[in-house]
Amino acid sequence: MKMRHSPLAVLALAGLALAGVTTPLGATEVKIFQAASAEDFLAGTFDGLSLGPGGYLSLATRVEKVADLDEPFLFSAAALPKGWAVGTGNDGKVFRIDEKGASTLLFDATEPEVFALWADPDGTLFAGTSPQGKVYRIPPGGKAEPFFDPASTYIWAIRRAADGALLVATGTEGKLFRVDAKGKGTVILDTEATHVKCLLPMPDGSILAGTAGDGLVLKIDKDGMVRTLYDAREPEISALAASPDGTIYAAVVASEASLVQDAAHAGKPGAAAPPAGGPPAVKGEGTPVVTVTVGEGDSGGGGGHKDSGPHSEVVAIAPSGAAETVGSFSGETVFDLLWQDRLWVATGLEGKLYSLRSGRMQVEKDTEERQLVALLPGAAGPVIAATNAATLYRTTAKTETDGTYTSAVLDAQTVARFGVLRWRGEAQPGATVAFSFRSGMSATPDRTWGAWSPAVEGHEIAVPAAAARYVQWRVELKGQEGSSPRLRVAELSYRQENQKPKIEAFGSLPPGQILVPANFNPTNQVFEPVHPNREGIFTAIAPADDADEGSGRLKPLWKLGYRSLRWKASDPNGDALRYRLTFRPAEAEGAWLPLAEDLKDDYYGFDIASLPDGLYRFRLEASDAKANDPGQGLAAEEVSPAVVVDHSPPALGKVRREGKRLLVTLEDSLSPIRAVESSADGGEWRPATAVDGLFDGQREEVAVDLPAGGVRYLLLRATDGAYNAVTFDLSRASAESPDKAKAP
Repeated sequence: MKMRHSPLAVLALAGLALAGVTTPLGATEVKIFQAASAEDFLAGTFDGLSLGPGGYLSLATRVEKVADLDEPFLFSAAALPKGWAVGTGNDGKVFRIDEKGASTLLFDATEPEVFALWADPDGTLFAGTSPQGKVYRIPPGGKAEPFFDPASTYIWAIRRAADGALLVATGTEGKLFRVDAKGKGTVILDTEATHVKCLLPMPDGSILAGTAGDGLVLKIDKDGMVRTLYDAREPEISALAASPDGTIYAAVVASEASLVQDAAHAGKPGAAAPPAGGPPAVKGEGTPVVTVTVGEGDSGGGGGHKDSGPHSEVVAIAPSGAAETVGSFSGETVFDLLWQDRLWVATGLEGKLYSLRSGRMQVEKDTEERQLVALLPGAAGPVIAATNAATLYRTTAKTETDGTYTSAVLDAQTVARFGVLRWRGEAQPGATVAFSFRSGMSATPDRTWGAWSPAVEGHEIAVPAAAARYVQWRVELKGQEGSSPRLRVAELSYRQENQKPKIEAFGSLPPGQILVPANFNPTNQVFEPVHPNREGIFTAIAPADDADEGSGRLKPLWKLGYRSLRWKASDPNGDALRYRLTFRPAEAEGAWLPLAEDLKDDYYGFDIASLPDGLYRFRLEASDAKANDPGQGLAAEEVSPAVVVDHSPPALGKVRREGKRLLVTLEDSLSPIRAVESSADGGEWRPATAVDGLFDGQREEVAVDLPAGGVRYLLLRATDGAYNAVTFDLSRASAESPDKAKAP
């Protein structure tokens, strides 16, 4: 579809600084979607597969679902002698889950959230509730009773110190309490942070604490001395873990107090704090309760990013104090860490479990739930607590025998035909690696997409997906217990369907304006014509040398008698375009006459002297033929607004004297008169005055003031809109008697 442009809109292009455009590869070239790294594969979804440290897909350790709870959220978990305890919200309940997955209600708190749990070896539970936080003691088979009230809003973590004392981390005043067996608490850490968010008691009796508000990892020595181990650029330390060699791992996230307020940041669950000085929050009485959202927003607690960076990081702090990032997550929040043979990392918003192997993070499990909020040691690997919905998983000693990976939606940018998928990896005898495909025109797969094609094996598979803009591939790996195929690289070829170029603007620059490379040196005189065009009637501006094209910018110069055409065009496929210019008189019909062929630049300057006075139109054709197979090229065209070709200067009409001035009539056949000046007795040129106050017409009456002492030699110079200039001798007219008319 053509679009017409007004002359003013087109001429406005002349004022733009023109950046060079890197010519993309043509549509003929076959392009490739490639998945060959951990980052590539992480864009897709996993089911029964894990991502190895070398960035390959393989069958995962089997993680089985133990229990689903009919609760909206699960926030905390603890290991019991024969099962687990979990804390939930928005009803503030604590459940026991046995090894077969059966659940029993242990405690129904007054407060709506249970953010912290601790279990002693004998099965005694301590539950921290929020808001208006309290710690309850739940003996095995007994009834829950209040144990400790820190007079704080939130209870974030409960742990046992090496000496057996109970440690309770709180907010919103950022305190850590040491609680004795009788429930008497003593503040052992009073920070300037909003929250003490996580705890890690160490075997030597020291305690590590992570804060939210200032993002610090603090160490409290046995003698009570406090020092900072790490100051994160993110405002929250959400979890801590330690390896046997003394390395400390800290999860740092960009949302402070992520279980506070509405969990508006990164989809973290959270509860709004009650008004200061108000009554304790009681569920069922209009108290703000937990809501979980998906999106980016500010968390509560006043804080924010110390610096821009990824959404979450896992930092390793060596015994020497040196810290390095071992995992970075641009769209995930790290909720918990666990050391069990290696480091395990629980995240959301996509519910992925990672582990650190050989210095690299790998995906071990991609769950249906959105957030993995707690990790516990298990017999064969971590026990995983998930929320949205409340679910408990456990790692087994077995390996999955089949698993599926689905790629992210791949965008060909325009309609494309898909070729073959090639993959590299290993498959043992009896193992299979099978691919299927689907495609569509919407960015999100919906019912308008085609169905998945039947799964096909082979190292080079013809993609049966229909021509479309978007495509997905899916691979199913099947193996045997203890043996897994591996997918290391997958490459899907495609070729865009050719689309017609688009001409967004086309017109002429002002008369005499030409364009040259920004690094053009006027002393070279390269803006002069190199030679007359032997193929036609026009002399053209020499094209820029290849050396000049690297500058990528143009600048305007002026050259009398020349015109420049300028355009803006693009190709949906990114094909390199070539241009052809033709012309004809504005009133003519029929064939267009040649002006220039095979142009690469988006401008063209030429000597207009070859054309007689009159109105002309120019046609631009943009073609991608050279970037496509023979016969597959497409072209677009646009016709310029009428361009005035005017070589004739203004003509002198009637001249008459009126008192101490001359009134002179000037006329131009095609262009408006733009400037008139006079010179008396060889003096400098001075502007004359338009009688109607403005030079803007093809016929103008001009007033020339005469010197008081008379003039012997009076010249008048007139210039029209095409910069045609002429000088008239008005000496005789200036000597005539006043009011006596004189014809030219």
